[in-house]
Amino acid sequence: MWAVDPSLGWITLGALALAVTLSCTTQLNVGLLSIALAWIIGVYLGGLPVEQIAAGFPINLFLTLAGVSLLFSQANVNGTLEKVAQEAVRLCRGRVGLVPISYFVLGALLASIGPGNIATTGLLAPMAMATAMRMGIPLFLMAIMVGNGANSGSLSPFAPTGVIVTELMAKIGLPGLEWRTWSYNLAAHAVVAFAGYFLFGGVKLIVRPEKVVTAAEASKPLDRSQLITLMVIALLIVGVVVADVSIGMAAFAGAVVLSLFRAADEQEAIKRMPWGSILMVCGVTVLVTLLQKTSGMDIFTGLLAKVASPDSIIPFLAVLIGLISAYSSTSGVVLPFFLPMAPGLVQSVGGGTVLGIASTMNVAGHLVDVSPLSTIGALCIASIPAGKENRRLFNQLLAWGISMTGAGAVISWLFFG
Repeated sequence: MWAVDPSLGWITLGALALAVTLSCTTQLNVGLLSIALAWIIGVYLGGLPVEQIAAGFPINLFLTLAGVSLLFSQANVNGTLEKVAQEAVRLCRGRVGLVPISYFVLGALLASIGPGNIATTGLLAPMAMATAMRMGIPLFLMAIMVGNGANSGSLSPFAPTGVIVTELMAKIGLPGLEWRTWSYNLAAHAVVAFAGYFLFGGVKLIVRPEKVVTAAEASKPLDRSQLITLMVIALLIVGVVVADVSIGMAAFAGAVVLSLFRAADEQEAIKRMPWGSILMVCGVTVLVTLLQKTSGMDIFTGLLAKVASPDSIIPFLAVLIGLISAYSSTSGVVLPFFLPMAPGLVQSVGGGTVLGIASTMNVAGHLVDVSPLSTIGALCIASIPAGKENRRLFNQLLAWGISMTGAGAVISWLFFG
């Protein structure tokens, strides 16, 4: 039995704090840093065999993320996702007020079925912002709708972030809550998005009488490759929901089918996979696992318990996690760090529920991600020409992101307090 040196918990906690800080201030992939720190601390300071450090690498999570990412990277490469987006805009038939709403719905749908929030924003933001400029829709309004729409579907069990959260929730004794977790996040983003829609010009768009013809109305029908891709994705969803098949292994099987039928360029799809994000999540998990072994997690939950009460823990956590998430990766750093401590927080604070605290972490961490300091907000800004509008949108989204720390606290308190 390995004897834990009490100081090792503080050292590991300090290492994780360093990783989180660097994730906020540098472009370094903190997953790689976390693996290196776990090796040095565990082996050379803690006397653990390297095999125990390596055992902290989440193999199942890695395979699931890789499989899902590969399948939807293929769907992106062959134009299937872009085609679905064009068809959704075409259904608005030029009604200006419906277009931002359609991008919210489309973002939620696409992110939920598999690509996730960042890939969905990368797909939709250029079309959405170009459509906004062409149809006279406020750019800030469109960014709010497309960004929150994509974020609202991020915790689906089919999406990369949802896969991560599902694994983490199961480890803290909350298995089988994938769809409830997704619905909480969807509801929170719908509340803030439609509040923004009506506050920042949505009513004027609804009553605008004229219609605007969009390029999507003249789009071509689905080709063979895109039809095969949609069939494979549909079978994946049915298999996971109805037959409880492994989403990661089923996604790999679907990717093989697309390759065999030459429905997508496999090599290009592999190149476009978010390898950096996958390594970040898995690497941070290695260090978090060591943190648990060295009792560093108990130390941190004890520190939080000293500044929060059973009545204030929900809004306190929402603000803390919102502030960190605004500058760091929510799925790669913040949630792998904070979610494992939910049971300990309940015990240390003496109140609340594990589900309520975990749900607060999930929702508050994502609400701030339309900030320009996060990838989703940055993608919206990058989708418009440089100039005064670009700078103005940056400032608007920065104010929006900061305000979401407060909104996250209020929504989390109402939902889970």
